[in-house]
Amino acid sequence: MNYTQLFIRATLLVAMSGLGLTGCKEFLDTPPQGQISEAAVRSDPAAAQSLVTGVYNSLWEENMHGFTFVGMTNIASDDGDKGSSPADGANSFGTFDNLNPTPNVGNINDLWSAYFRSIARANQALSLIPLSPVDQTTRNQYEAEVRFLRGYFYFNLVRFFGGVPILQGVPPVDQINNTALQARATREETYNFIINDLRFAATNLPIKAQTQTGKATKAAAMGMLAKVYLYQKNWQQAYTLTDSIIKNQVGTYDLLPNYANIWRETGANSVESIFEVQTGINLSCTAAINLYVVCQGPRAGGRRGWSDLGFGFNTPSQSLLDEYEPNDTRRDATIMFINPAPRGTVLWDGFRVPSRDSVENDRYNYKAYHSRTAERNCGNNDRLPKNLRILRLGEVLLIHAEAAQALGRSAEALADINRLRTRAVLPAQATIDLAKIWHERRVELAMEHDRFFDLIRQEDVQPGRAVQAFAAHGKTFVKGKNEVFPIPQTQIQLSGGVLTQNPQY
Repeated sequence: MNYTQLFIRATLLVAMSGLGLTGCKEFLDTPPQGQISEAAVRSDPAAAQSLVTGVYNSLWEENMHGFTFVGMTNIASDDGDKGSSPADGANSFGTFDNLNPTPNVGNINDLWSAYFRSIARANQALSLIPLSPVDQTTRNQYEAEVRFLRGYFYFNLVRFFGGVPILQGVPPVDQINNTALQARATREETYNFIINDLRFAATNLPIKAQTQTGKATKAAAMGMLAKVYLYQKNWQQAYTLTDSIIKNQVGTYDLLPNYANIWRETGANSVESIFEVQTGINLSCTAAINLYVVCQGPRAGGRRGWSDLGFGFNTPSQSLLDEYEPNDTRRDATIMFINPAPRGTVLWDGFRVPSRDSVENDRYNYKAYHSRTAERNCGNNDRLPKNLRILRLGEVLLIHAEAAQALGRSAEALADINRLRTRAVLPAQATIDLAKIWHERRVELAMEHDRFFDLIRQEDVQPGRAVQAFAAHGKTFVKGKNEVFPIPQTQIQLSGGVLTQNPQY
C-alpha cells in the first residue's frame, strides 16, 4: 500500500473525538463516528459540523504539534538546544540540534504522515460539506474553516520540506495508485495553493464576535495569509492585511498587559489571541496535545531526589539569552532558570524546582509550562491541556512593522516596535531599521516555533543572515541544504521513487 492509499484510508476513519468549541471551552467525550457517509451528511444537519470538528481535532496529534514538532522548530533553531541528558534522543533530536538529520530519522516521517493524514481529513470534509442541508452561508463558513486549517497544514509543510504533494479531493479507489498524486509540487505551486485556501477563508469566515471561541475567524485567516506573504516578500499584501487587523478591529484585539500571562490558562483565548489550538478536559483525558508540555518540562539529574516535571528537552540557548536587553521582562517569562543550591527555583504557581545539583539542565522553556496545581488538568500529565498559541497580535504587529519598513513607512514600523517594547518595560527606540525589527521579533516570539523558519526567510532577504546566526550558536548551516529537512525515506520508497529528495540529502 503506497502512502497515498494510507492518506485516503485515513479519511475513511474520521475520529470525531469532540472538540466542543463553545464559549466555555468544554470538550465532549464523543466516541469515534467512523465513516460519515454521503447519506448521513445529506440527512443530518449536524454531520457537516462533525466533519469540521474532526479537522480541528487533528491539531491535537502528537506528531503534528507535539514532541517532534518541538524538535524540528525550536531545537533545530538557535533558540533551543536539545537538552535532556547528552545521550537521550541523540539519534533524532540531536540531529535536529546539529542540523544534520538524515532521511531515515523516524520522527520526520511521523510528522510528514500526521500532516498528510490531517490534509486527507480536511479533503474528506470539503468533499461532503456541499451535500449538507444547512444554508449556503453556513456551508461557506464550514468550508472556510477547513480551508484555513488546510492552508495552515500546508504552510508548515512547505516550510519544513519545500514543495510537497498537493492532495486535492478524495480520489476514487481505482485512482489512488496514480503517480501524479505522489509527485511533489514546486515550492511556488504549494504557496499558491496555500494562498487560495487562505483567501477563501478570509472572505467567508466571520469576525471574532460572531463565532464561537476557538474557531477560525476572519482575522486568523488574514493574519495567516499576511504571514505567508511575508515569506514571499510580498510586502504590500503583508502590510495591507495586518494594517486592517490592527486598525479595523480596535477593541477586539490588543496586547495582553502581562506578557507572561499569554501562555498561562488565564491567557488562553485572550484579547491578544488570534488563533490557538484549543485544549481542555474530557472524560478520556485526551483533549490536549500529547507530550507537548511534558517533553519540555524540568528533568531530574545529578542528585535527583524529586518527582520531576518532564523529559527536559528544548532548553533555551545561550544565544537566545544573550539576545535580551537588560530588564526586558520577556526574558524571565520565556526562560525558566534553575538556581544553584540551596535556593532552587520557585515557579509562578509556587512549585519549587530543586537546585541545579538535582536538575539535568540550567534552563527550560517557561512558555511550555502548565501548572499541575494552579491550572486545570485531569491527571494525565502526557496530555496537559495547554492551548498552543499559533497566531497572536504581537506577531501581527511584527509582520506589519517589517512590511512597513520595506515599503518606506518607517514611522509606522517604529510605532509597532515601540508598542511591544512598552509592554516589555523597555525604553522606546528613537529610530528603526531591519536589524532592530528582527531583534524584536526574536525576543517577542522566542520559543514559539518560528525562529528556524524566520532565519531561513531572513537569509533570503539578507544573504549570510542564517549562516551567521547559526554560527553564533555553534552550528554549521549549509546553504542549499539546511533550508529544509529531508523528505522521509519511507515516503520515497512507498511512492516507488516518484517523490524526489531534497538537495544534499
